[in-house]
Amino acid sequence: MKKIILLIFGFYAFGISQENSDAELLLNKVSENIKSYENIYINYAYTLQNLEEDINQTNNGSFVTENDSWRFEMLGVTRIFDGEKLYSISPDDEEVTISSQDPEDETTITPNQMLYFYEDGYYFEMDESRLIGNGKFRKKIQYVKLIPKDSEAEIKYILLGIDTEFNQIYEVIETGKNETVTTISIVDFEFNLPLDAKLFVFDEDKYKDYYMNILD
Repeated sequence: MKKIILLIFGFYAFGISQENSDAELLLNKVSENIKSYENIYINYAYTLQNLEEDINQTNNGSFVTENDSWRFEMLGVTRIFDGEKLYSISPDDEEVTISSQDPEDETTITPNQMLYFYEDGYYFEMDESRLIGNGKFRKKIQYVKLIPKDSEAEIKYILLGIDTEFNQIYEVIETGKNETVTTISIVDFEFNLPLDAKLFVFDEDKYKDYYMNILD
């Protein structure tokens, strides 16, 4: 009986190990794909949902990134990082906040981290897959479940949906320990575009009437 139990456990452990290897292989393909692009432009839908608190909000946003620079827009706020300084522009407040951003600072969250946040700090395993679309336009989305290694993290788990045809991120579904579910669904994903050289440049002349809040 003990041999049978050990044999069953061995097959189960092998299955889990193989599943984790498949998940790691898929994530590596996504990382390699993303890092091969000269630049990336994304439009996405950002949804925040908590049934207990009766919260269900969806907003659209976009960001473009090239090398160490990026530009992010959502809810009327524009954030520009030119590789050295971060400019947060709020038309409602008529204010521009200017600060330094340390790329090595793990507490700093940048929009383009959506594309590779999964590379560190998580255990992962294959989850469900599903087909979306109709007819010949159907595509397979494979989900990988990411569980934080930090037991004190506010995140319970994340489901990373991957378009297996192009090895691109399709959506990110984050479930918090307070049962808040945050979903980022990518609507348009474009890459290697001819970008305007001024896209990542803060034009101070456009904001002469704004208050400049310089943090450092």
